[in-house]
Amino acid sequence: MKFKFDCVFYYVSDLEAAVEFYRDVLGFKLTSRDVVARFDVDGVLFEIVPGRPGGEGNARFCLKVDEIAAARAELQKKGVRVSAIEDKGQGKLAFFSDPDGNELALWEYAKPRP
Repeated sequence: MKFKFDCVFYYVSDLEAAVEFYRDVLGFKLTSRDVVARFDVDGVLFEIVPGRPGGEGNARFCLKVDEIAAARAELQKKGVRVSAIEDKGQGKLAFFSDPDGNELALWEYAKPRP
């Protein structure tokens, strides 16, 4: 399985306030916005995602895969505990951790409908 860089994302408690901060205060270029907001930071995709109430700060390193079920199975064969796959509408998501407990994510974009 080949893993490709997708993005780094933060969960935020208030999407509008976070968009204003990253766009207006830090000057990040807002490239798209739907359920999440996406910014281009020197060619790196940075997303802010509505998340847990209470604003627990956190970040994820997200890896893009073509087939999330196959990637999940391959990691499990190597002894990695991987969460269940969640369908997010625009794609599928699963989480796992490195040996220090840092969380990583697998992401499979939804296939475009013909």
